[in-house]
Amino acid sequence: MSYYLRGSSGVLLLIALAAIAFFAALAAGWSRDVAYMVHALIFMTVAAGLFVWTLKSLPVGGGPALPPVAPSGYMDGPIRAGVIATAFWGVVGFLVGTFIAFQLAFPELNIEWAQPYANFGRLRPLHTSAVIFAFGGNALIATSFYVVQRTCAARLWGGPTAWFVFWGYQMFIVLAATGYLLGATQSKEYAEPEWYVDIWLTIVWLSYLAVFFGTILRRRERHIYVANWFYLAFIVTIAMLHVVNNLALPVSIFGSKSVQVFAGVQDAMTQWWYGHNAVGFFLTAGFLGMMYYFVPKQAGRPIYSYKLSIIHFWALIFLYIWAGPHHLHYTALPDWAATLGMVFSIILWMPSWGGMINGLMTLQGAWDKIRTDPIIRMFVASLAFYGMSTFEGPMMSIRAVNSLSHYTDWTIGHVHSGALGWNGLITFGALYFLTPKLWGRREMYSVPAINAHFWLATVGIVLYAASMWVSGIMEGLMWREVDPNGFLVNSFADTVDAKFPMYVVRALGGALYLAGGVLMVWNMWMTIREPRTAAIATPAE
Repeated sequence: MSYYLRGSSGVLLLIALAAIAFFAALAAGWSRDVAYMVHALIFMTVAAGLFVWTLKSLPVGGGPALPPVAPSGYMDGPIRAGVIATAFWGVVGFLVGTFIAFQLAFPELNIEWAQPYANFGRLRPLHTSAVIFAFGGNALIATSFYVVQRTCAARLWGGPTAWFVFWGYQMFIVLAATGYLLGATQSKEYAEPEWYVDIWLTIVWLSYLAVFFGTILRRRERHIYVANWFYLAFIVTIAMLHVVNNLALPVSIFGSKSVQVFAGVQDAMTQWWYGHNAVGFFLTAGFLGMMYYFVPKQAGRPIYSYKLSIIHFWALIFLYIWAGPHHLHYTALPDWAATLGMVFSIILWMPSWGGMINGLMTLQGAWDKIRTDPIIRMFVASLAFYGMSTFEGPMMSIRAVNSLSHYTDWTIGHVHSGALGWNGLITFGALYFLTPKLWGRREMYSVPAINAHFWLATVGIVLYAASMWVSGIMEGLMWREVDPNGFLVNSFADTVDAKFPMYVVRALGGALYLAGGVLMVWNMWMTIREPRTAAIATPAE
């Protein structure tokens, strides 16, 4: 990295960092709320630290810059950092999620002396963003950088830009998390951060797109492997969704609060166009890219059907974008729009199951590995949960079913069966696959620990999802129960009281899932500590 800090480029970088630190200090002094001030101070501290580091990296005495040395091999540094960040943020997200699950069962855990920072209202978006964007986002960035290099036989494009993507994304996570705790939020599902955090994420995300697409353009393999198609679709679509849904006007340039460009039902429509496609492209398309690479690699088999993967890709891309309005049944949204979302959601069941079948049938001739290989077992279970979630989702989008499920815990169960089962398990498997290879080890430190992690996670998911299904259906039925005179039989408090046992079971399921995550971190740490026993791959010549 030192090459990039020599000569005029180093001086320009110093000037830019000094300017950022100076204006961030001014913004902190003129801030209109605590969250904005804290974030300005974070920017100032990071810029000042980078200024000092860059200054130390410049050549002494003003001598001529050394000739650049062409980098060789794959650029795996950001991937190693991404793997560690994925595991770290995963445990953080699971911990916060488990805590707020216990808060719902035992409200006394909304501790008085920690208010308002540790109440459910502020911790809940922290949990959501930590699991989706910190855990899932780092997993997608790390695996996409790994896969695109290996399938293209090319080093990551852009030199240090990949490192900027990694550290810039961690900066976004810190800004978002501290903002939630300090009360700075747009109150939009999956799009909580305020305007300046959104701008920063846009810069980082476009850099991510440039690195990924640039690597594909410089590939040495003629064929673009299907996993890269899913990754690229995820990156491009998320950029578009993020920009449109977060169009806002700041109340003040020195404050965190903003006013949305869209209002009323238009805002709701835009939000769920974004929200459901955050599920469709961030939590589905991106993770399908992981599936199409890591499942065949771990199984030692080619993908079952390349033609099916093409159909799966294009059907998913064209259909998912229309599914969002099914979140707005029985609202001010016109019926035709909600029905359109419902129809496309139902049709989505077919390509989704096509992808599941393609992944599972890849094990044809290697089914015995389910018994002997816990990583394969994780991949198979993740695909099973993917199939179940993509059947349950279209079913819940049907207007009649939605009248029972909407606003109930059934939706929570559906979301978590997909997030914990599909996204979580396939990420765990990918981390177990990557850790030995990135650090030059033959295998993970403890294979029995992987097996234990699988069972802890699986039992945790079952307890969580099943309790929420029972709770949600019961809740929906209680809300619609009327006496002979047409009056509601149950109050809201009655439903809360009835759900208590299921809330306890949910919290225990979350605790098991968290325990599995902690066990994984220990296993990864012990693997990394071991001496190198295997070669680290380089691009094919």
